[in-house]
Amino acid sequence: MNFKAYGEVEKDGALELAKACESVSEESGIVISVCPPTVDLSYIARSVSVPVLSQNVDPRAQGSATGWITPSMVKGCGAVGTLINHSEHKIAKNLIGECVELSKGAELVTVVCADNVQVAAQVAEFRPDFVAVEPPELIGGNISVTTANPRIIEETVEAVRAVNGSIAVLCGAGVKTGEDVKKAIELGTSGVLLASGVVKAKDPRAALLDLVKYL
Repeated sequence: MNFKAYGEVEKDGALELAKACESVSEESGIVISVCPPTVDLSYIARSVSVPVLSQNVDPRAQGSATGWITPSMVKGCGAVGTLINHSEHKIAKNLIGECVELSKGAELVTVVCADNVQVAAQVAEFRPDFVAVEPPELIGGNISVTTANPRIIEETVEAVRAVNGSIAVLCGAGVKTGEDVKKAIELGTSGVLLASGVVKAKDPRAALLDLVKYL
């Protein structure tokens, strides 16, 4: 669950959403990880039992790195992993590899985002734990990738497995309902990336319960 930088998660909103995710995870038995804004990372990690991931890390080690977010800092905040190369925070491919390696050194789970099958296969070469395919044109929209372009999911699963069978595949963009999640799993993914469908929902907890109802 990516909180992004929506106004809904400012002030106490990030904690309230994280608590909703925790509640639904405990009730359903489904793992729900949260990606709060970096400024709330340590606070959220101390406040909930669900896995907390950073929205980003920079390719910088400890030391002279003013203003950068190092993987070791993220680990020190209590987070267990990080997104890398989200479509709203893209980085060069060589830097993706550096971020993955530094994150592995900090014992962080790595989720590398890709906007198409070709990029997914390329970033799989860096051996992240997860590759998440998200067509950028569908992000934040009302049509799920599972409906608009199910083939990209199937082809990404095939392409990533051809590179390294131990890498799990996620998908995202427009995923908002339990039917969307069910279809994503049927297409071969291990889970989904979520954001606006829950963050902007009138009742985030109800939206989460709907998302996990078929799992």
